[in-house]
Amino acid sequence: MEREPSASEAAPAAAALFAWGANSYGQLGLGHKEDVLLPQQLNDFCKPRSVRRITGGGGHSAVVTDGGDLFVCGLNKDGQLGLGHTEDIPYFTPCKSLFGCPIQQVACGWDFTIMLTENGQVLSCGSNSFGQLGVPHGPRRCVVPQAIELHKEKVVCIAAGLRHAVAATASGIVFQWGTGLASCGRRLCPGQTLPLFFTAKEPSRVTGLENSKAMCVLAGSDHSASLTDAGEVYVWGSNKHGQLANEAAFLPVPQKIEAHCFQNEKVTAIWSGWTHLVAQTETGKMFTWGRADYGQLGRKLETYEGWKLEKQDSFLPCSRPPNSMPSSPHCLTGATETSFRWHLLGKSSLMSRS
Repeated sequence: MEREPSASEAAPAAAALFAWGANSYGQLGLGHKEDVLLPQQLNDFCKPRSVRRITGGGGHSAVVTDGGDLFVCGLNKDGQLGLGHTEDIPYFTPCKSLFGCPIQQVACGWDFTIMLTENGQVLSCGSNSFGQLGVPHGPRRCVVPQAIELHKEKVVCIAAGLRHAVAATASGIVFQWGTGLASCGRRLCPGQTLPLFFTAKEPSRVTGLENSKAMCVLAGSDHSASLTDAGEVYVWGSNKHGQLANEAAFLPVPQKIEAHCFQNEKVTAIWSGWTHLVAQTETGKMFTWGRADYGQLGRKLETYEGWKLEKQDSFLPCSRPPNSMPSSPHCLTGATETSFRWHLLGKSSLMSRS
């Protein structure tokens, strides 16, 4: 989650990058592979104030600077660092195999990475076992970034899940690729034919969003989401932990989360963790929902919050397991503004910029 400081806020004396948590593969970029219990400052591999984005996958991390440079570190078994080899790297290293294009955004899946260049092109590297690189006839892994064809559409936002990826174009169309969600969908929706975008190994248009224009996309472990220009949130995929705010176990077709869940306010920003989501509305209110057993939602849950659809739509045939309850977006009291940045790297590593 990130927010640009307002003009009225006092600038800190000096910016710095800190990392802590699991570090089995050197994903914290500290030059070693020992777990770190307390925040530890990273060496200045770039100017900390120039950091635009920080993200991480199953065991690797990536940083994008304002100048479009990409730095990577951590697990590299499948070439997910894009450095041309498969050796783990315990410190942030520049990725230079990027066709000479500045990077706008990077997204890390479990064992793969996708990059978005400033001219709207998408690149990918790492494991391709589930078609998550978006190259249908490519090798099972790729150690240098390669271009993905998205029907000549300029891409403005990307996201990566466990074994799938999504992208939004300038015209508001959403594409998805990678078969990671297909097995879950078949199991939870027996007898139903899943839409093509769940089984595609190359970018496939997400159907069900034709009447909306996506501004950004998100991906969790086994779910996807999009935020439209009208401030609406659409979700699809696995709902094992209630992260889709729905009673179905699996949504094969995108469904809008009703406005009343956000107190009838437009959503202006949204973020996804592995199995939970966070949204911010036009007045700055923060809403969280999904898995909460590790405190992900920033609030204490005394009991599961029952959430019922006021209207059960016919295109939601998948039933929820009896021991799993849905979650609903809940406003965090006093959290109308965020004053820090934090990023989940993989499952249990954190990195922040002060």
